[in-house]
Amino acid sequence: MTNQSRILIERSIDGASEARPTRSVTVNLTESPLGWLFARGFVTKRQFEAGERLRSDWERAELSPRVTMIWDAAPITSARSGSAPTCDPRDAQIDARRRFHAAVDNAGPGLADILWRVVCAGEGMREAETALGWPARAGKLVLSFALDRIAAYYRIP
Repeated sequence: MTNQSRILIERSIDGASEARPTRSVTVNLTESPLGWLFARGFVTKRQFEAGERLRSDWERAELSPRVTMIWDAAPITSARSGSAPTCDPRDAQIDARRRFHAAVDNAGPGLADILWRVVCAGEGMREAETALGWPARAGKLVLSFALDRIAAYYRIP
């Protein structure tokens, strides 16, 4: 991969211009494991759309683990009883969580693991098959069954 360079002109506080080199990086945000399978013809458009809907619900429900501290300020209250009551999750988040769990339940037993690993967590097929103890190339077949079932749940034609 070649590094592209360009010059970025910045203005300092006193108005003088200063040039410094920067690198431009191209990232393909659509290249998820599911997108990779779709681009190579291993999943149909219907299955891909179902997987994207599931991933969207998973992200809206904020079901992914936190990777840093919560930097929100501590709630302040005038009462001596402690902190203020916490806010309820947004309605959209609650609806997304409900849809996600219903879709995974609709996929059936044994299919939730491969759905979560490939679609939500972004694991590659080889890593998911190894983690689940499956033989090579078995994951694509099982994933296609699971995606068909959640496509039916989401009523994707």
